[in-house]
Amino acid sequence: MSQAAAVLSYRIVHELPGRLRLRLPRLGAPGHGPGDLEAWMEALPGVLGVQASRASRSLIVEFDPLTTNREAVLRRLDDYREPEPDETFDTGEESESELAPLAASVLTLALLPILPAPLKLGLTALKVGPTLARGLDTLVNEGVKVEVLDALAIGLSAARGEVYAATVTGLLLELGAYLERRTVRQSDRLLQRLLHPDPAPAWVERDGRLIRIPGSEVRVGDLVAVGAGEQIPIDGRVVEGLALVDQSAITGEHTPVRKEPFRRALGGSVVIEGRLRIEATEVGADTTAARVSRFIREALAKRSFSQREAERLADQRVNLTLGTAAAVYAVTRDPRRVQSVFLVDYACALKLGTPIGIKSGMARAAEYGVLMRGGDAIEQLAEVDTVVFDKTGTLTHSELMVTDVEVLKPKAGCSERDLLALVASIEEHASHPIANAVVQAAHDRNLPHVSHGEIEYLVAHGVSAQLASGRLVIGSRHYLQSHEGFDFSPFDERIERLQSEGKTLLYVANERGPVGLIALRDTLRAETPATLARLRRLGIERLVMISGDRRVMAEALGRELGFDAIHAEVVPEDKAALVQALQAEGAKVAFVGDGVNDGPALTVADVGIAMPRGADIARATADILLMDDRLDAVADAREIAAKTMGLIRTNFRAAVGLNTAILAGAVSGRLPPLGSAVLHNGTTLGVLLNVLKGVQLER
Repeated sequence: MSQAAAVLSYRIVHELPGRLRLRLPRLGAPGHGPGDLEAWMEALPGVLGVQASRASRSLIVEFDPLTTNREAVLRRLDDYREPEPDETFDTGEESESELAPLAASVLTLALLPILPAPLKLGLTALKVGPTLARGLDTLVNEGVKVEVLDALAIGLSAARGEVYAATVTGLLLELGAYLERRTVRQSDRLLQRLLHPDPAPAWVERDGRLIRIPGSEVRVGDLVAVGAGEQIPIDGRVVEGLALVDQSAITGEHTPVRKEPFRRALGGSVVIEGRLRIEATEVGADTTAARVSRFIREALAKRSFSQREAERLADQRVNLTLGTAAAVYAVTRDPRRVQSVFLVDYACALKLGTPIGIKSGMARAAEYGVLMRGGDAIEQLAEVDTVVFDKTGTLTHSELMVTDVEVLKPKAGCSERDLLALVASIEEHASHPIANAVVQAAHDRNLPHVSHGEIEYLVAHGVSAQLASGRLVIGSRHYLQSHEGFDFSPFDERIERLQSEGKTLLYVANERGPVGLIALRDTLRAETPATLARLRRLGIERLVMISGDRRVMAEALGRELGFDAIHAEVVPEDKAALVQALQAEGAKVAFVGDGVNDGPALTVADVGIAMPRGADIARATADILLMDDRLDAVADAREIAAKTMGLIRTNFRAAVGLNTAILAGAVSGRLPPLGSAVLHNGTTLGVLLNVLKGVQLER
């Protein structure tokens, strides 16, 4: 076993096909909370359910034998390691301390009929004492809260000698509180699986051999080997192998994806079949999985306007209940009516309904590859009426594609295949999008690698390398003409033709002059038209496109897609100003982008939405991150936000309406205290379960 396994030792108690029950003596110790362990095990594809018990030190894992097996489950458990203190996420569990008050109330009810009167009063006082003390402490330290109302209701029954009523009322309140805690835990578990624990151990090539090390110790540039059933511990680039990979835990994309050389691999995803060698590009806290975890933790720490407003209104209604009880007593002098009124509590449904709804919405969005930065992002997106798209990387694919390879001097003996192979062999050492596209094009055409000497880089301009035939220079026209002195003006007609088609050009020259051009273009996403139409159905009134392309090209595309406004030849620094101009007109604006120069626009927009391949600054400033590279995730996010806020409002109105009806029954004397307690707790639980169920998308 690994070092982690030695700490978290276990033994198999019982097993059936698809089910394992294990004893873990250390379960519940610091760093080994049930919630963290459940989240770790649930991340394994094929696991259907996990239940960890602190009390019995046991772990039950149910899995699909067609997808995984007992060896994979046990290997996953072996790989568990203690999370850092700020990374734990333990939603808690049903503990003995929570069940004890319920058991005590039931026992008290069973004993009351056989006890003499003095003992009945004493036992009742002992049972209701904690409730009274809690109410007094709340009144002194926090003011009039629901705990004060509960204490008054039970205290009145006990003071009048109604031992059965006081005990049953206390039992109902305890049962309601217990069910509410369980509902809150369930809402936390919806998000728990998104908070990925530390990466699994990795097989890394060091000094010509494979060694197994903790995932946190992998360094950038290491070559990591990952086989079937293993988790990819880092983000990186596939350098060898072919595999089918499950990325659902990271991107929400439930269909396994094919990974082959030059493709990106995401840490936290799992190899289903095949084997890969991956060059690590992001490790530890920089991996996608770690970023998702941080994003969710930050989101959960934020309280939205709706949450703050719900808490304010809930506190107001506690005073309403107290005032109503005082008025009822002044008019009727009936303590039973006053008890019934005290047991009508708006606060639980109102205070818990909104945060549970927000968590439910965030979890449902994550299932579709959308990360929401808390309740404010959901609220704002639900109110958006204008969506602004930056064309490149959003309406079009973020990956460029080579469309043309032109040899400017064919008589020099260099063919198009030769030119592409030569440029790709040099550009494979770079990591920018144009280089990746050229390398991918050469790979698709099965072109050979061309040997070359040391490479020299000029950031943002180009690259040069020494070949057997002399020095080759690759880069922008400005770099080759202004810095290197190559003249491409004789080829202006061909250059302008390619540029008029919206293509980006890579210029190539050697010591004898210009050699060739490689043209690249981003392509329109297949889902773009349908996504725009769906956004209009979801209430978006205005669709705006921003592009740096020439006006003729941008307007042609914008008209074809049905945009209401098209802004062409926009320089990066003007994007934020365009968003602010729309806001000045009264629009609620969402901006969708992915580039470094989209950061200001993402920040000033009411909602910033970043595409998955976006730059770090775009992801850092966005309110919503798309983990799956598909544009229709924007429409998914809008629908989830609108339906989540609609569900929260519906449950809010239901909680107020039903509790008001119960209050009216209590005031009129038609509802006894027990009836008031039963109906109130039933209403609260119904509202919470309904909001926990979440929303369904219509796609």
